[in-house]
Amino acid sequence: MSTENPTAESTTTVAPAEGQRDFVRQIIRDDLATGKHHAIRTRFPPEPNGYLHIGHAKAICLNFGIAAEFTGWCNLRLDDTNPGKEDPEFVEGIKDDVRWLGYDWHDLRHASDYFEVFYRAAVKLIEDGVAYVDDLNADEMREYRGTLTSPGRHSPYRDRSVEENLDLFRRMREGEFADGAKTLRAKIDMSAGNINMRDPAIYRIRKIAHQNTGDAWPIYPMYDYAHCLSDALEGITHSLCTLEFEDHRPLYDWFVDKVDLPNHPELWKHLHDAGFRTEPAKPRQIEFSRLNLSYSITSKRKLAQLVNEGLVDGWDDPRMNTLRGLRRRGFTAAAIRLLIERLGVSKQNSVIDYAIFENCVREDLDASAARRMAVLDPLKLVITNLPENHEESLVFSNHPKDESFGTREVPFSRELWIERDDFAEVPPKGFHRLKPEGEVRLRGVGIVKCEELVKDAAGAVIELRCTLDLESRHGMPGADRKVKGTIHWVSARHGVATEVRVYDRLFNVAAPDDESDGKSWIEHINPDAKRVVQAWLEPAASIAVPEQRFQFERLGYFVADRLEHHADKPVFNRTVTLRDTWAKQGG
Repeated sequence: MSTENPTAESTTTVAPAEGQRDFVRQIIRDDLATGKHHAIRTRFPPEPNGYLHIGHAKAICLNFGIAAEFTGWCNLRLDDTNPGKEDPEFVEGIKDDVRWLGYDWHDLRHASDYFEVFYRAAVKLIEDGVAYVDDLNADEMREYRGTLTSPGRHSPYRDRSVEENLDLFRRMREGEFADGAKTLRAKIDMSAGNINMRDPAIYRIRKIAHQNTGDAWPIYPMYDYAHCLSDALEGITHSLCTLEFEDHRPLYDWFVDKVDLPNHPELWKHLHDAGFRTEPAKPRQIEFSRLNLSYSITSKRKLAQLVNEGLVDGWDDPRMNTLRGLRRRGFTAAAIRLLIERLGVSKQNSVIDYAIFENCVREDLDASAARRMAVLDPLKLVITNLPENHEESLVFSNHPKDESFGTREVPFSRELWIERDDFAEVPPKGFHRLKPEGEVRLRGVGIVKCEELVKDAAGAVIELRCTLDLESRHGMPGADRKVKGTIHWVSARHGVATEVRVYDRLFNVAAPDDESDGKSWIEHINPDAKRVVQAWLEPAASIAVPEQRFQFERLGYFVADRLEHHADKPVFNRTVTLRDTWAKQGG
């Protein structure tokens, strides 16, 4: 007797997709065809100030996937320019999530690797007369910046001499000034229609320790400045990012052009001395629409609020749409990649129905998950025409669509657990399960008839006493007799008591961020998103390893919890129902 492989999901690198067509890939094909590039270099650059969520998955799959498809490479770079909000715990979480999705990076880099180059490049900008030290505070800077309909005004410090700016910037670097006292800004155009071009900040003073560089730097580069130069330093050819950065592209190109790293090797020579061998390049930023799912939020601030206020059980709570939470719930990396592939790449922002995501999970698990029997809301059924000590093993297929999964033995006895809603004392019209004097087929056993009900003092049914049609058992003359309903069961003598956490969507409205109904997003949390029940499993399910997934027949797909499941104390999480139950609710 063979069984399916119980090991957890593989994290081997994903093979490149074939034949995908979208505007990003077409740009890359054109660049290769014209000889503009001979190799493709991409990067995935998250800020390590939280765990990755489903929205990041699109950027991961696109950057790593395109690099593999065009036989290039993709770096993982931590954009760690904002000390105080970043944490090594998040760095390790990001690395783990990327690997879990099936990808590996060419180099692991940090924006902080380049702090010295950023500083030297800023000095060059000052020397070239296109950067200056400003004494305006943050509020004054906003006031001088203007609005979308009115131009900004020049700072009174904009025309400082190169020598004065160099001196002030050096003193900023040496820690002479207090936080917020001075800012290094680019000198571009305060009347520009694109507000991002109105003398944006390049460096700010922040006397706070950095997780990589410690107290070495009292000043830190701004994201728009550090991000593009990091791309250039790493030789990135195509900087793929979401549409909210489209208005930042002119500034991205301005910094790359003005610093001109390829023609100033003195700016990055020390990186070569430290072992960084990539030649700088001029990257091209390309924007694509982000992944927006209904019934979800992807704001890191709001996800952190859920955790900090105890509204969920942590960043990896299976109700969260962080990659850690989805993984713990039993969503597969393959299903996430399938979702991204099916959505494609475009510049059109839209909201994807969460049901599409769930269907990708169902499709993957239908093929990859072995079958088991479990009862989540138990009602005892006693077969009165079998001896009290009756016990036998029945052979069940592990997967009805794939013989390679093999078979297993399932213990059967006189007393069974069935689902409570598989019985109705007063059945509704069209009810084809068990009822008084009614018959139903027990999966793999035969046909039973309900002969008697046992009730407690309150009148609730606590036991069904049934007879088994012995002629309807496998191999007997009546095995083909037809009845309309078939139900599953677990042997009461052999079943294993198990904690099952029944998870559902965290929010009960499609757009929780939409507060037009006068409610905050927190008020839209689904109170039924988590239920904990004591269930019964057939023994072959309880001995699962953490992260092993099953279809519990007729109930849905479930996974052995990756942290708390043990063979002697099983814990399972519901991943998704067999069918979309939200559609029936109008959701």
